[in-house]
Amino acid sequence: MTFNFKNIQKILIPTDGSDYSIRAAEYGMDIAKMFDAQIMVVYVIDDVVLGQISKGGDREKAEMELKQDGQRYINYVVSLAEKECLKNGSYIAKGIPFEQIVNLAKELNVDLIIMGTYGRKGTQRILMGSVAEKVIEYSLCPVLVIK
Repeated sequence: MTFNFKNIQKILIPTDGSDYSIRAAEYGMDIAKMFDAQIMVVYVIDDVVLGQISKGGDREKAEMELKQDGQRYINYVVSLAEKECLKNGSYIAKGIPFEQIVNLAKELNVDLIIMGTYGRKGTQRILMGSVAEKVIEYSLCPVLVIK
């Protein structure tokens, strides 16, 4: 598959509210401006995190809180995009983050995924595997990872 920068029309930007994901979103917006591309912002409610938070508690309440956090993170990125007059869309998904990101990119026919190297989990990535690494491995489109 040949990658042609002229064909960038849709950019998927996963966010988890971390500084890394915000930095990646800023890069994504710069690229979107260059190509008049649309950005799509996604937050994934991680099933593993949801399970840990809701142990012995109310799973629905925990999921609602994570969804509210995700919407707040998305709203922040979308507000940055709107200040730059960029076309945008947003999504909240639930499941295994890398799978949801890869599947959404395929579903939306995304040309490029731009994401941070680390998320809120930070050093836990050593044990669980990096979401960014798995997105790179399984994505059908190019992935730009921002340090």
